[in-house]
Amino acid sequence: MASTLFLNILAAGGLTFAFEHATIAGKLVLAALLIVSIFSWSVMITKLRVVRFAQKQSAHFRKAFRKDRQPLRLFESNAHFPGSPLYNVYRAGCEEMAFHLLGSADVDETFRARLSSAEKITPAQMGAVNAAMERSVGETALGLESQMILLATAVSGSPFLGLLGTVWGVMDTFTDVAVAGSPNLATMAPGVSGALITTVMSLCVAIPAMFGYNFLVTSIRGSVVEMDNFAAELASEFEHKYVDHGGRVEEFRR
Repeated sequence: MASTLFLNILAAGGLTFAFEHATIAGKLVLAALLIVSIFSWSVMITKLRVVRFAQKQSAHFRKAFRKDRQPLRLFESNAHFPGSPLYNVYRAGCEEMAFHLLGSADVDETFRARLSSAEKITPAQMGAVNAAMERSVGETALGLESQMILLATAVSGSPFLGLLGTVWGVMDTFTDVAVAGSPNLATMAPGVSGALITTVMSLCVAIPAMFGYNFLVTSIRGSVVEMDNFAAELASEFEHKYVDHGGRVEEFRR
C-alpha cells in the first residue's frame, strides 16, 4: 500500500498531489500567499528599476555638476535630471541660496548679472540653505523607501502564514484519522502532504522577497549616503563663494 502511494505521488508530482489533498483552509492560505507573492514581486521589480534609474541619472548629474566650478550654473541653465536624488538635493539648495542672495528663486535672463552684483549672505542664512538640503535628503529618502514595508511584510509574514496553514492541515488530518479509527500511513500521508504545501509555498514567497529586500535596502542606503555627501560638498561650495564669515569682502563672481 505504501509503495503504491509513493508511486502515485511520483506520477502526479509532489506539489500537485499535495494541492489536491489540501483542505479548504490550506487553499485559502495558498491564495493569500499568491497575492503576497504578486505584490512582493511587483514591488521588487518596480523599486529595482527606480533605483537603477536614479543611480544612472545621479551619475549624469554628478558629471555635469563637476564640469563647472560655479555651483549655480546648472540651476541657471535650467538643467533637469529627473529621477536623480542628487539633483533633488541640488535643486533645493540652489533655490534657497538664490532666494537669500537675490530675493527670488526665479531664473531669467538677468539672473547672472544679478548674481554677480549680489552681496554675500550671512552664516545664519547659510544655515537655512543647509536645512533645505537636509529636508530634501529626507524627503527623497522617504520616496525611495516607499512600499518597502510590503517586502518586509512578505519576508516576515509569509512563513507564519504558511505555518498556520500547515498546523491547521495537520490538525484536520489527525481529526480525520481519529474519526476513521485507522491510523496508518496511507490514511495520514495525503492530509500531511496537503498540510505541508503551505509551508513550502510560504518559503517560495519569503526567500526571494528576503534577497530583494536586502539588495534594495543596501542600494537605497547607498543613495542616502551619496545625498548626504553631495549636500556637504555643495554646502562647501556655497560657503566658499557666497557666505561672508568675517565682514564685508568684495569678490567678483562670474
